[in-house]
Amino acid sequence: MRSNRATMRAGVSMAATLPMIAGALALGIPAAHAADQPARNALAGTKPAWATPKADKGSTANSNRVHARVYLAGRDAAGLAAYAKAVSDPSSPHYGKYLSAKKAQARFGATKAQVTAVKNWLKSAGLTVTSVTDHYVAVSGDVAAAEKAFGTQLHNYAKGAKTYRAPQHSASAPASLKGAVLTVTGLDNAPHKSDRADQLPPPDAVFKNAGPFSSYYGSKTASTLPSAYGQKIPYAIKGYTGKQLRAAYGAGKYTGKHVRIAITDAYASPTIAFDAGMYAKKNGDAAWKTSQLHQVLPANYTHTEECGAAGWYGEETLDVEAVHAVAPAADVTYVGAASCYDDDLLDSLSKVVDNHLADIVSNSWGDIEANQTPDLAAAYDQVFQLGAVQGIGFYFSSGDNGDEVANTGTKQVDTPANSAWVTAVGGTSLAVGKHNKYEWETGWGTEKATLAADGKSWTGFPGAFTSGAGGGTSKTVPQPYYQKGVVPNALATANNAAGNRVVPDIAAIADPTTGFLVGQTQTFPDGSQQYSEYRIGGTSLAAPTIAAIQALAQEAGGGKALGFANPAIYSKFGKKGVFHDVTDNPTGHGLANARVDFANGFDAADGLLTSVRSLGKDSSLSAVKGYDDVTGVGSPAGGYVKSYRRH
Repeated sequence: MRSNRATMRAGVSMAATLPMIAGALALGIPAAHAADQPARNALAGTKPAWATPKADKGSTANSNRVHARVYLAGRDAAGLAAYAKAVSDPSSPHYGKYLSAKKAQARFGATKAQVTAVKNWLKSAGLTVTSVTDHYVAVSGDVAAAEKAFGTQLHNYAKGAKTYRAPQHSASAPASLKGAVLTVTGLDNAPHKSDRADQLPPPDAVFKNAGPFSSYYGSKTASTLPSAYGQKIPYAIKGYTGKQLRAAYGAGKYTGKHVRIAITDAYASPTIAFDAGMYAKKNGDAAWKTSQLHQVLPANYTHTEECGAAGWYGEETLDVEAVHAVAPAADVTYVGAASCYDDDLLDSLSKVVDNHLADIVSNSWGDIEANQTPDLAAAYDQVFQLGAVQGIGFYFSSGDNGDEVANTGTKQVDTPANSAWVTAVGGTSLAVGKHNKYEWETGWGTEKATLAADGKSWTGFPGAFTSGAGGGTSKTVPQPYYQKGVVPNALATANNAAGNRVVPDIAAIADPTTGFLVGQTQTFPDGSQQYSEYRIGGTSLAAPTIAAIQALAQEAGGGKALGFANPAIYSKFGKKGVFHDVTDNPTGHGLANARVDFANGFDAADGLLTSVRSLGKDSSLSAVKGYDDVTGVGSPAGGYVKSYRRH
């Protein structure tokens, strides 16, 4: 075992030493040396839950390198949270009284003295400061230096089939810093990254949908295929376009004029401007104006193979085209992260906040809650709160794996959608009928069965669960005040008698069977790069759709930023005509669509695959009357955008 390398302190009385010893023991410092330690404050949540004594494989070698970020708490962390709540709550006298980015930093950001003190502490332990921002001090160094700085030993732990480094005890910072440190990330080296919340094919290989199609919901019946739920079923639509979505969700005359929307993802599609322009032209959306689409990109990209960089191109394309289709006059800024890792995604969010690039931020990515550590949660929430005090609202996809049991074996929600400071967007199956009329929605949840060889039945109907809107009850985030009185108690207390955050908050179109038509440059089998279109879905579609609808609502309200929207959204729950109350069985009988796919994803050369996709079958989650854990308060109805108009 390596010895603890904390600085010694002499001349301390026994009365002063006793509480110091107790605190040192809590931090894992051997009792024999506790009296020698300067007072330290534990950084809660820095030891991951998987770093258990049973999984401990011994000390990490001193020669290993550590790359960490020390996040700064700022002048007044409690005051930041309180002000973020006050400006977001319609019942507060401070509602809508936002601060500029400069004033927010001056009021809540770290002081120069705090930054200097943190840097000096880290350097004195032997760490090298590699960068400093308004939010964190990044450092690197060997294991010995990291242990000295953070007051804990680093061990190797088994996590599943792999082994990762993690602190043996919670990290700590010197009490002399007087709470300047919010948390530290990077002491454990398990992957902290996000996946796209989508149903995307890899854009480096072409994907096309096979027909037949419906042009609107139910327009073409699969009359030669077997029945499902006692009736003939329609073919899946070709893909809804902006005109259909705007009509379904009550856009009216509003276009998002003078409203700024930011989109964050990893990496950046090299053909996004061309694709977005071509898509708008082909599908009847307003043409993009000069300087209406911007990109803010990092100098370099990392982890490109690990993160599947090319796979993110279609994500950006979907987000940009969906936002423009629903809010064609909104100004759009795409902010690309250097990788899919949390540190880089946090940097992209911080760019939006620090430079107030937009009032509305769409985010179609995330991870399972079990993979999020409290240190990262704290870093994310600080960014969300700094955004809230400026009138910036964040919208996150709730995930595409329902209750996550089929995906992970454990019932859980996704993150950062689980944060109490973001709007979590769930998903629906949407039926838009003739003349762009809204017909109904179900909660998105798909069970799939394939056509039998003789073509006379569906094998194993209704089939296995394949995908659905993420939702459920958080195990780590306490119930936010705005959900009380709206979220059923049985959901709120599913994991804790005191109540927890329930996801999602609101919902929109997500089911790929009733999805959105997207246009993207893809690589064809002959190696050529060509623009083509295909249908897409996932809560990756729901998030930008809601972000665009919020832009319409902001315009309807005279341009005043909506900020963190949840308190306002929940305050409108139950008001007539504001939300569609989405349930799993809106028509009174089982719902399903027939879908035909190319076996090779491109053409009929290798045959066709025919399946039936049942709607409203979201694992253990259910869309019911009132609030539910698939669609939240529901989807925006005709009166939603209008409800923000000033009277």
